[in-house]
Formats: sequence, structure tokens, C-alpha cells
Amino acid sequence: MIKKILLAGVACALAAGVSVAEPVRLKMASTYPSSLTQLGTLGKLLEENITEASGGDIQLKFFEPGALVPALEVFDAVKNGSVDAAWSTPGYWQGKEPALALFAAVPFGPSAGEFLAWLLNGGGEARMQEIYAKHNIHSIICAVIAPEASGWFREEITSLDQLQGKKMRFFGLGAKVMQKLGVDTQLLAGADIYPALERGTIDATEFSMPAIDLNLGFYQVAKHYYFPGWHQQSTMFELMINKEKWDAMSDSQRKLITMACRANIALGFAEGEAIQGKALTELKANGVEIHRWPQEILDKLQETWNEVAAEQAAADATFAETWESLQAFREEYRVWAELGYLK
Repeated sequence: MIKKILLAGVACALAAGVSVAEPVRLKMASTYPSSLTQLGTLGKLLEENITEASGGDIQLKFFEPGALVPALEVFDAVKNGSVDAAWSTPGYWQGKEPALALFAAVPFGPSAGEFLAWLLNGGGEARMQEIYAKHNIHSIICAVIAPEASGWFREEITSLDQLQGKKMRFFGLGAKVMQKLGVDTQLLAGADIYPALERGTIDATEFSMPAIDLNLGFYQVAKHYYFPGWHQQSTMFELMINKEKWDAMSDSQRKLITMACRANIALGFAEGEAIQGKALTELKANGVEIHRWPQEILDKLQETWNEVAAEQAAADATFAETWESLQAFREEYRVWAELGYLK
């Protein structure tokens, strides 16, 4: 009887000239395992919330890294339509489009609030979507985490000279800064870092926030943990959807997915801020020495970043336009930041 009523409703809607959207099924490949604090769990939360909030009209299915495609190959898979969607971060794709790194994390860049202000109200996300559209992808900012740590080392680092020649896992634009300082950087997926560090394939690593790094066990190999995360004061994550799949959805389906991502941003940010203190306490209990970079080292890192930013802008017009947009927004925002917040 229920089936007959539903079919009758659809027939009436069609007779009245109303389009009825087909249910959407999205297989979502992930760069991060579902068990990984925040980076993976927020992807699972998105799966749950979209499927339940839509009443099953949109069924988003999370797939572990490697189940559909390897972790760092999800961009091409979404682009060519071999998977419908992916959970990742734009920072992994700077080799395909240098400007995409600016939508993930910016060295000495904005905190989460300021970054989101540019992305969601200053035209940043719309600019990002224009870039992705060239690759047959629609991407939505779908999570944010606040400052990361900036490195795990086996020995105390008192001078940047000690970094020369080290093999270090490093992400995004910060990796270009480290390269300029003589570091041999490698981009590894989260699950590959601990084995590489344990075997000595890399000498050091950075990855994420204390609660996430604790989950991955880096403290078992390296005991010196450095702050602040100058390279990632905030980091954005995304839901990428094949553009043909996205364009075929109804307005209400696209709206529901977008709003679910906006909710994911708030929920993830609040969770991330809540769990770092406990994680740091546990890391210290396991013999980890917490360090803060001295100002002279931070100054040198920022000076090097300014050189890298200028070089990237000179080499790529899209990067230059995006960088100018972010810088203009930050200049305007600075007036508010200096008046409104305690120093």
C-alpha cells in the first residue's frame, strides 16, 4: 500500500510538471582511514549525517584508503568518474594545480576563523571551485582543524642547520619552505608514516594535531615534538564530487550536501579544540619532550616562506590571483583582528 501511495505521488508530481530527483548514491573514497581521529572520523560522520538527514535520498558510502583507489590517487579517480566522491584535503593536489594548496593550509597564514571567513564569505571557496571545475570536480570545504604541530624529531633541534640533509615527511606549501632550507621532503599518506619513521626511511615527520599524532604512535620512535605549527595554523578538508554527478543532482540535494559540510566544519572544529590538552598530557607521560621554536627560527622560517610565496606566484598565474585575493582579505581583516581580540 505504501509503495502504491508513493508511486501515485510521483505520478501526480510528474503530471503537475514537477521534476522528481532520482536518489543519489555516492561511493566516497578516502585519503584517511576511518579510525584516524578527526581526519577519518569526520568523513564517517559526514557519511552518517548526509544519509540520515536526506532520509536516504542521498546515500554516501565511505570507503577506506585503498578499497577503491590508493589514498593519494583519489583526485584522478573523482576526475575521471571511476569513483563518485572523495574525502581529502586540497593540499595534496598542488602538483596538479599549485593554487589548490592555498585552500588547505598557508604557512604563517590565517587561524581557522579568519581562514573560514575568506573561504565562505570572501570568495575563496568559489575561486577553489572554479579551479576544480577544470578537472571535472566540484569540491566543498567540509572540515577544519586548528594549529598542527610542526615536527617529530629523534633529537633536539636547536638550529635550522641541523635540518639540512634530513629526510622528512612534510605536507603542502610548508614542504617547499623546508626544501629551501635543505630538507629532503616526502609526501606520505598518514598510514605510511610510522613504518617509514620506524625503519629510518625518513628521519623526521610532521602530520597533524597532538590527538591525531598520538593515534598514529609517532612518540614511540621520536621523542622531540615541536610547536607551533607555523606551516599549518589551520587546515581545511574537502568533499570532492565528480562534477557530472554533482550537476545531475537536484538543487535540494546539492543544498543538503553543502549544509552537511557546513555542520561538519563546526562539529569538527569544536571536537579538535576539546581533545588536544588531554593528548598532550598523555604524550608527556610517554616521555615526549615538548618544544617551542625560538623566535629567531620562526623568523627565518617566515622569511623563507615569503620567498617561496613570491616564487610560486611568479610561476603560476592562478596561484598569484588566489594569493592576492587571500592577502587582500587578510589586510582588510587585520583592522578587526587588532581591535577585537586580546593579544
